Amino acid sequence: MKQSPRLKRLLDLVIMNQRDARPRWYVRLLAPLYQQRGRGSKIYCSVRMDTPPYRRFTLGRNSVVESFSCINNAVGDVVIGDYTRIGLHNTIIGPVSIGHHVNLAQGVTVTALNHNYADTTRRIDEQGVDTQPVTIADDVWIGAGAVVLPGVTIGQHSVVAAGAVVTNDVPAFCVVGGVPAKIIKRLSDVNA
Repeated sequence: MKQSPRLKRLLDLVIMNQRDARPRWYVRLLAPLYQQRGRGSKIYCSVRMDTPPYRRFTLGRNSVVESFSCINNAVGDVVIGDYTRIGLHNTIIGPVSIGHHVNLAQGVTVTALNHNYADTTRRIDEQGVDTQPVTIADDVWIGAGAVVLPGVTIGQHSVVAAGAVVTNDVPAFCVVGGVPAKIIKRLSDVNA
């Protein structure tokens, strides 16, 4: 594929609806055949699954993607661990790795994608996109309306406050909040 851009473009046209930026209806019908879903996992029927087969989508055991969420792996894999809850109306745009026992409240956005815009002689929609993977470790809670931006890693047993915009890595055992998110409390100090 990498040696033949024309073949790649043709395959992309067959799989993806370019106007809607999502897999074509007949590809979505086949999604249960190429998506990996663990035992006891659930994806509500109102979830928009923009998961073409050329990228990985994995949902772990006993994990849930709640209603009106959007999962998009068109530009990078989306891997969700076991016993994890993706709350109501969340948006996840890969490449994103979410650990085990993670809770995302309602209205959370986790995106690894940015549009390029630096060339002022070209329209932004002509400049393509850039991705930087997002990693959310095990045992994390992200509050309602929070936004996690490209390239961020959130450490184990951390909490992101509601409405926070996470632009930098979050160490393990911390509570962060604000715009941009800053450390509010270190949980390791609480238990000492």
